[in-house]
Amino acid sequence: MNSARLMQVLIAPLVSEKALRVADLHGQIVFKVRKEATKLEIKQAVEFLFNVKVEKVRTTQVKGKSKNFGRIHGKRANWKKAYVGLKPGFDINFRTD
Repeated sequence: MNSARLMQVLIAPLVSEKALRVADLHGQIVFKVRKEATKLEIKQAVEFLFNVKVEKVRTTQVKGKSKNFGRIHGKRANWKKAYVGLKPGFDINFRTD
């Protein structure tokens, strides 16, 4: 897989209460990824970008919420989330302090 494609697979890390709990309990990092990304692409992208070893990747499709703005009905886009399990001894630190 070429490095240009790997740079586009991960969109952003997700930082929420659930994501932080998963990171503390299971050593997993949660990412928002492209909808067409496969588990193998996600694994290769994380290993390439963060220089870590990935043990397991789990993905889930998140359905967009329906929203009403007065009389206008709309829907947010569907997106994909990946739970990336790192091998023991590896960690990704997103803090900038």
